[in-house]
Amino acid sequence: MSGNNPPANRPTLAELTRGESDYDSAALPVARAQAIIAAFVAPCCGGEEVAIRAALARVLAGDVISPIDVPASDNSAMDGYAVRGADLAASGRTRLRVVARALAGQAATVALGAGEAVRIMTGALIPAGADTVVVQEVTEPDGDFVWVPAGQRTGQNLRRRGEDLCAAGVALPAGKMLTPADIGLLASLGIATVTVRQRLRVAFFSTGNEVRSLGEPLAAGQLYDSNRYTIEAMLRRIGAEPIDMGVVPDDRQALEDAMLEASRRADAIISSGGVSVGEADYTRPVLKGLGEVDFWKLAIRPGRPMAFGRIGGACYFGLPGNPVAVMISFYFFVRDALLQMMGATPQELPLVRARTLTALRKIPGRTEYQRGILRRGADGAMEVERSASQGAGVLRSMSEANCVIVLGEGQANVAAGEPVDCIAFHGLA
Repeated sequence: MSGNNPPANRPTLAELTRGESDYDSAALPVARAQAIIAAFVAPCCGGEEVAIRAALARVLAGDVISPIDVPASDNSAMDGYAVRGADLAASGRTRLRVVARALAGQAATVALGAGEAVRIMTGALIPAGADTVVVQEVTEPDGDFVWVPAGQRTGQNLRRRGEDLCAAGVALPAGKMLTPADIGLLASLGIATVTVRQRLRVAFFSTGNEVRSLGEPLAAGQLYDSNRYTIEAMLRRIGAEPIDMGVVPDDRQALEDAMLEASRRADAIISSGGVSVGEADYTRPVLKGLGEVDFWKLAIRPGRPMAFGRIGGACYFGLPGNPVAVMISFYFFVRDALLQMMGATPQELPLVRARTLTALRKIPGRTEYQRGILRRGADGAMEVERSASQGAGVLRSMSEANCVIVLGEGQANVAAGEPVDCIAFHGLA
């Protein structure tokens, strides 16, 4: 059974859609479906303490408070000479006596007097009396003296105490998914362990008598299951804990057993296949009998059919069976919901504006996600070329492409040379 806590007092699907003039389960726009899902799910993962080496891609359960000032003291941002700004001539060069040398990691041992300078290295503490660092490249050593040219600015090349972080300030906010830079920041603060959300447990399976797992022989009309492996990889990419429940045949009892087992073991369930019109008659009554599930026809391409709701304490996402439709549905409807359940701060996928090199056919009234290849053109502007194959079952097209071209609900055909919005696969596929 899942160790995470299901959200309490969440609205039902009926409450979210009752009386809504823009709710039509047979033609649901992207934004409306996303809004319903966002209102339905909630953070459900408790916290656990882990070493920072094991915290990459984990979600912070609370704010991380800095125990120290960063930097801890005023120090030099460059190799050069620590001087007093008041000693420097407004025009012409200034000759200063070099009285000491300051290295990083050593306490400052001298106080600077009038007409004096200290040879200083990057990271070394600023000696008392100094308020400016002159980079070594512009100076001219002269025995025990150094010549400093005009044009220096008082206070330059200093790192002030606490300018990055002040003690008791928020170093990293709750809900942040930790990056390599965040791990380094934690280490720089002397923090060895951090409290993160427990991993979201997501059970997933494919459906269909024609689907076979790897290693099984294929008979006529059968195919190898790619969806489970794609879904598992996408789940691992966002830091969830995948629970592979295999392939469920087209059998009412088998589906019911799989759903119940998944709801006991996981916080969320993802199935692929079995949610479109014409599937076995038992799919809808089984799911509705186990919980609250609504069947949608989304106004998108690819990936029109989708089921969404809750079975037991687990949120349920029923995705179409075509491999490309599975990925598109996951990225634009499931991913953000799972991150929200993990307690992660929502982050919109960044859009890249690019001119299309190919004409794009588009029917108004639905959102289309067309696969494309995004690159920088000879003039430095971003350009995108539509992939040759756009079939919902051609998974190779997702492998060859590096972005999706997002054509909004109200858009029609797009001529070559016109600008379009793209979402790069970097960090996703």
